Amino acid sequence: MPTQCSQDELDFGTSGGRKLVGVFDGGAITSNGGAVLLGAADRAIGLCDRLARAFRDLRVADAITHTVVDLLRQRIFGLALGYEDLIDHDALRHDPALTAVLDKPGGQLAGKSTLNRLEHASKIGQDRHHKLDHDVSAIERLPVDIFMAAHREPPVRIELDLDATHDPLYGDQEGRHFHGYYDCYCYLPLYIFCGRHLLAAKLRSSSADAADGSVEEVARIVGQIRERWPTTSIVIRADSGFCRDELMSWCEVNNVRYILGLAGNKRLSAKIAPQMRKAKRKAKRTGKPARVFADFQYRTRKSWRAPRRVIGKAEWTKGAANPRFIVTNVHPAFGDARFLYEAVYCQRGEMENRLKECQGELFADRTPAPTMRANQLRLWLASFAYILMCAVRRIGLPGTKMERATCGTIRLQLLKIGALVTISVRRVKLAFASACPAREDFALAQRRLCV
Repeated sequence: MPTQCSQDELDFGTSGGRKLVGVFDGGAITSNGGAVLLGAADRAIGLCDRLARAFRDLRVADAITHTVVDLLRQRIFGLALGYEDLIDHDALRHDPALTAVLDKPGGQLAGKSTLNRLEHASKIGQDRHHKLDHDVSAIERLPVDIFMAAHREPPVRIELDLDATHDPLYGDQEGRHFHGYYDCYCYLPLYIFCGRHLLAAKLRSSSADAADGSVEEVARIVGQIRERWPTTSIVIRADSGFCRDELMSWCEVNNVRYILGLAGNKRLSAKIAPQMRKAKRKAKRTGKPARVFADFQYRTRKSWRAPRRVIGKAEWTKGAANPRFIVTNVHPAFGDARFLYEAVYCQRGEMENRLKECQGELFADRTPAPTMRANQLRLWLASFAYILMCAVRRIGLPGTKMERATCGTIRLQLLKIGALVTISVRRVKLAFASACPAREDFALAQRRLCV
């Protein structure tokens, strides 16, 4: 008698002399089992509850199905799980793991239309149909508050790294502008980090200078930090795009140290000519690249209001000169030329990896909304997804092989894991695979995050 097979079976051939088939009848199985870690991290740092307080909700209370904090959790968790577009939530709203984490086991979450109304927030009063709004200044303060709360004691010194990157645009968004260097229409957001901590993500038109608005952002962040850490020494690091007299003068007046890249010119090259000759002789003698440092006072002919300390790196490598310069207000007693260049300034390059995480792995470059206000909110939501992933790494993963992993690796190893979700009267159970490769790290992160 022939074997009776379901018409829905997917035939994959044979395995060990038996038919190999697949059927979509496993029940409430999710590929987002690690969402429970995101929920635990969110509770540990109070991210979404605090962010929700920056929003105003004028919807009719009795008609609300999804609160603002639920909408924020759903969107931020979705970004952390790899769902960059709102349309993804038409399917994700039924995910058994995410519904359980958002306290709606077996139910359904908001669809793309509801989330869209949250993201396209305009000022209440401009549109009678619009009932949600957000407080820009409150949202801007939150990343700095979370950064300071992550420290038990005020640090002796912190370095704030500034950088601008491009966000390509493919529509007719407000503020779009063609940028010659990046050869595309784009935004030019400003990011400020302290180590792995994201402190600011400011959306700007690419028609502006790379340093545009940096003084205001630095002043805001430094003021907020000094409210709680008045004795902490603050150092600003950035490339030559931020070497502007306005920023340097502000730092000098407000007792903030800076170490900024400085674009070379003929006058600067002449200043380090003796050191370059010395480096060339050393390179020829040893057969290896050589560098010699110069430390001198320098002032531009027009743009600087005062002479400043400049450090020149005279490097001879691959048979050619490779001069580089930085400008700083750090006194020589607190750092010689080589130390400031190699041990302090060059370390700002690590920020490039943080930008790749934000834009490449958490979709901070998805800004298709027609207005800059809506796109700024999208940028903030992606930034908070990064902050949430950093909390998982910072609190849950020290001492493990993933303590320095990127957000993408953490997502792949710990968040995108399968689980069978069963709901009973007394509990919601996520049954993970017995052979899960990351089970030990997952369990350790759970214990630390749920203390």
